[in-house]
Amino acid sequence: MKRSSSVRGATVLVTGAARGMGELYARRAVAEGADRLALWDVDSGRLDALAAELSEACGGGTEVRAYAVDLADRERVTEAAERVLAELGTPDVLINNAGIVRGAPFWEHDPERDIEATMRVNALAPMHLTRALLPAMMADRARPRRILNIASAAGTLANPNMSVYAASKWAMIGWSESLRLELRRSGYERFGVTVFCPSYISTGMFAGARGPLLTPIMTPERATRAAWEGMLAGTPVVSKPWTVKLAMALRGVLPTRLWDAIAGRVFHVYSSMDRFTGR
Repeated sequence: MKRSSSVRGATVLVTGAARGMGELYARRAVAEGADRLALWDVDSGRLDALAAELSEACGGGTEVRAYAVDLADRERVTEAAERVLAELGTPDVLINNAGIVRGAPFWEHDPERDIEATMRVNALAPMHLTRALLPAMMADRARPRRILNIASAAGTLANPNMSVYAASKWAMIGWSESLRLELRRSGYERFGVTVFCPSYISTGMFAGARGPLLTPIMTPERATRAAWEGMLAGTPVVSKPWTVKLAMALRGVLPTRLWDAIAGRVFHVYSSMDRFTGR
């Protein structure tokens, strides 16, 4: 796949754009010369402020529009996607960044507030949004398109107190990889689907969590840069830091009980969420 050097002249859509990594993706899109930028978030006040700031900063070089969307509501997602297509045109870059986390033993999760909400926002919303935009994105085979799906290392390895969050990210990874293969097999050579699998990032979302052995908590800037560069290159899977891949490899070859002992006693993966407080 031909690498894209930037998003200059592109239309970019970012979910969860009001803060954290979503805000950094939005700022990067403007800095790299995107023509149009759609910002999605449920926090309309913060989103409007960011849109106004970015519009002023770029001097009108990028058309920035804010869309207050509750990603847990499938109908609102579809309606907002149709608005973007009508108002800004077809996205060249879609960044499914929005996510929520609930850290607790599974039996303490509230069925609606924790289980349903996590699966809707983290797993189903990216699917519904992508499904709504894909026909338009696929219409021009000659134009490079990119989808960046933000998953997590939690989607590659089980971890106590992350059962529903991990399930949502496992779904994100499996769906992303299948979609990538389907597009390639159907001849969409200039279409890239990248799934980003980071360990803990210091956005506040995982406040209180501790990085496992040899796995420092990453800054949002470092994580965003890695995901962005992987997306432009069309890299299928980006895992950061390197210990994420090491853990995946060990888990794949070791007997389960032995891996449990190493993950728990040596790498301290299984205790990393013990002091989790969240944002």
